[in-house]
Amino acid sequence: MSTKSHLIAPSVLAADFAKLYDDIIMVNNSEADWFHIDIMDGVFVPNISFGFPVMQAIAKHATKPLDVHLMIVDPDRYLQVCKDSGAEIITVHYEACTHLHRTLAAIKELGCKAGVALNPHTPVALLKDVLADLDLVCLMSVNPGFGGQKFISNTYTKVQELRAMAAGINDGLLIEIDGGVTTANAAQLLKAGADVLVAGSFVFNASDPLETIKKLKDIDINIESI
Repeated sequence: MSTKSHLIAPSVLAADFAKLYDDIIMVNNSEADWFHIDIMDGVFVPNISFGFPVMQAIAKHATKPLDVHLMIVDPDRYLQVCKDSGAEIITVHYEACTHLHRTLAAIKELGCKAGVALNPHTPVALLKDVLADLDLVCLMSVNPGFGGQKFISNTYTKVQELRAMAAGINDGLLIEIDGGVTTANAAQLLKAGADVLVAGSFVFNASDPLETIKKLKDIDINIESI
């Protein structure tokens, strides 16, 4: 039997927007733990996803926490509306924040958990001075902006480095992996030290999304399940 200690966060970006309500209910009824919400501005990343009105509609029907990933420039401008739109976790990009410590403090003042995302080229060592202030680090395992990309294998090393760096400083830090996560790489990510698996296309394009989420949740690295 699986210990199910890790979290699964289906990425709504990969849902069918023509039947978004149905997909929200599916996630509610699944073994997933969070909704992963990507807000993109077409500037920080070369794509525009959806804005806060759509997020508010998701929050109205979601029965699980909204894990909001702001892929935008100057995210400080939108922290309050993000909170007001239903966010429980707000993650900003290291690359987009001039005053990262201030931004993290502002997120926590709103009563949300604070996260930082790193692009594939950004070393985890750059988080050393804010490590104790973080609830979550989201390691991008694809270049941000589009779903369905190929997983970047250097992510395993980054997870190991971050977990070692956090030891004794922030042992409760959640390490989230975003991009290209499947049952083929999930166990290795968890063994490396990951806690939260974001899955978009792999879940929503599956013939049975509920079963796909269950398979990701059921992975038990203690018994070499895959």
